[in-house]
Formats: sequence, structure tokens, C-alpha cells
Amino acid sequence: MTAPVLVLVAGDPVPQVLSERGGFADLIRAAAGSAWEGPWLEVDLRRGALLPGAGSIAAVVITGSASSVTDREPWVMRGEEYLRHLVSCHVPVFGICFGHQMLGQALGGHVARNPRGREIGTVDFVVLAADPILDGAAPPLRANTTHVDTVQRLPSGAIVLARTEREPHAAVRFSERAWGVQFHPEMDAAVVCGYIDSRRDVLRAEGLDPDELIRSADDGTAGKATLTRFLEMTSRGFR
Repeated sequence: MTAPVLVLVAGDPVPQVLSERGGFADLIRAAAGSAWEGPWLEVDLRRGALLPGAGSIAAVVITGSASSVTDREPWVMRGEEYLRHLVSCHVPVFGICFGHQMLGQALGGHVARNPRGREIGTVDFVVLAADPILDGAAPPLRANTTHVDTVQRLPSGAIVLARTEREPHAAVRFSERAWGVQFHPEMDAAVVCGYIDSRRDVLRAEGLDPDELIRSADDGTAGKATLTRFLEMTSRGFR
């Protein structure tokens, strides 16, 4: 029997998106399409649920969150300990936004507020190093994002795969089978526009134009491909 891909839930989308499209695990499964046709397992890290053993899962995807890794909540610390264990056992790991930050900090990096400011909407990214998760990323290289924190200092041995104008560590390979992306490959144009719409007042206060961000939004197909490539490699057993 095929082991499941674990979605380690660390937060919920904004209310509008949650009501219309479901939680992060729903968005991830929808974005995965045929890249992973095996079973899924969803565990909410915030609830103190039992975490599955490394030998019982095919891979893990850690979701985004409105929480901050910098707050050092007990559930965040527990998640970091679990991720260190998974990486040491060579379980494939893919962190998304908050999940990327938690993975980076778990492995010895440091997360802080991004001094370049908030990054939200559909943004261009630049590939800096060849990697299998970027093989399906065809031009235009765009991804959907919403974050204010960053992995400011990378752990030893990490390789930066891509950057954006405001995020120097937009995609990182942390170890042989552990990757993180600061953007949201599970978000299409409608979802990222829901985020922009829900934060209009904050964005205006920060000097950003929510209407222009919505006009320029798209499905971020190249960003999405990082997740599907990871799941395709998981399907093949990383052969």
C-alpha cells in the first residue's frame, strides 16, 4: 500500500478564501492535480495531534500560516523538532511560505521580518541554480506570494535556487531531499486576489496599490510547477 503525502497544516487561509476554496490542504491537493495520485494525510500541527513516524509517510508538505516563526510558540518548536527528524531520515520535505521559514530555522537558519517589506501578489522570480523542482518552470517565471517574514540567514549547506525583487531566498534547497519556497505554489489568481482584497487597508498604509496588484495577478504557473515537480519526484521514489 502506498504511503501518504502528509500535509502538515500550520494555519488557515484568509476567511474569504477559506469559505470559497477550503483550507491550505485543499488548495495543495487541488494544485497537485495528477502529480500525486496516492493517498493524502492531513495533520494540524497547531492542535497537538500525533505526528506520523518517518517510515509511514512518502513525503511532507508544510503549509503557510498567518503566524510567525519568530514568535517561538510551543507548536512551532515541536514542528521544527519534527522537521529535523524527517530530514535526518531522508524523508522528502517541501515547505511553503511559513513552512519554508520553519524548515529553514529548524535546520539552523534564522527567520526575521523582511527589511525589504511585504511581498504580495504575482511576482517575477529569477532562477539562480539548476534544480529538479525548477525543471517544469517555463517562462514567464511568476509565482503568487504573500509574506512579511524571510529566512534572513540560511542554514549551512543550503543552496538558493531563485530570488525575487524583495525576496533573496525565494526558493531554497536545504538538503538532499528538503526544499522550501517563500511563495505559494498552491495559490492561483483568484486566491491571491482574495488575499489582496482582504488586506486593502494594510496595503494602502504600506504604500502599495491593491487595485494594481489585482490587475497584475495571474495563476503563477511557474511557481505552481515547483510543487508538482516535488510530488512527481515523490511518486517516482526519487529515482
